[in-house]
Amino acid sequence: MQNTSNNPVLKDSVFSGTSFQSQTGALTSQMTVQGTMAKTAFLLLAVTLSAAYTWKLAVDDPSRAMPWMLGGVIGGFIVAMVISFKPKLAPSLAVPYALLEGLFLGAISALVAQSVPADSAVGGGIVFQAVVLTFTTALSMLALYAFRIIRVTERLRSIVMAATGAVMLFYLVSFALSLFGVPMTMLHGSGPLSIGISLFVVGLAAFNLLLDFDFIERGARQGAPKAMEWFGAFALMVTLVWLYLEILRLLAKLRGRD
Repeated sequence: MQNTSNNPVLKDSVFSGTSFQSQTGALTSQMTVQGTMAKTAFLLLAVTLSAAYTWKLAVDDPSRAMPWMLGGVIGGFIVAMVISFKPKLAPSLAVPYALLEGLFLGAISALVAQSVPADSAVGGGIVFQAVVLTFTTALSMLALYAFRIIRVTERLRSIVMAATGAVMLFYLVSFALSLFGVPMTMLHGSGPLSIGISLFVVGLAAFNLLLDFDFIERGARQGAPKAMEWFGAFALMVTLVWLYLEILRLLAKLRGRD
């Protein structure tokens, strides 16, 4: 069945390959799942390297890390928007996106670790737990998808994407209200409702991984051009970053209740 979603990242039309055709009109070699996973691993390495840099900065002097963190999150968002609407640019911009996200993740992770009493030392146990839980969740969802325990149907895709849009809108409203000094304790507090919301969002991010796996598999099955591997890897990285941040937020809330 054709994917009729309005989401520019998950539309089947990005597989058409017209933007990736050579001057002679012939497509390059085709996209594969293995190639996409290899590029995802490379992007993860880029994130790790840049995150290590801002982690050290934040541990030594948080004020020095702030410009890098802000530059990373703003720059990463801009690059992500460009790639989402111009998939043909993914081969050129996926690595810069990963490096920018790493700058943000390293700094924010160190700051969260330092804000939790039990994690005030350089070790950052909460960050290690968040990383482990992120990859454990990703591998678990991959297994559920690979063995078809959970099938990505049009109904599931629509529900997940609608819920994701609602969460993003909720976050945007929360951010706008915070600019006017209106607190959103249900989102940032450590009460049962706040933790429940975080658990829901973590679960939603995990289900978005299923959509990413399905997107990559469909691309390979439909003979998408090789360059689409970078786009698939980028889409997977976006979800992994989101999942990690939500798990980190959840763990920080749970630590705050101790």
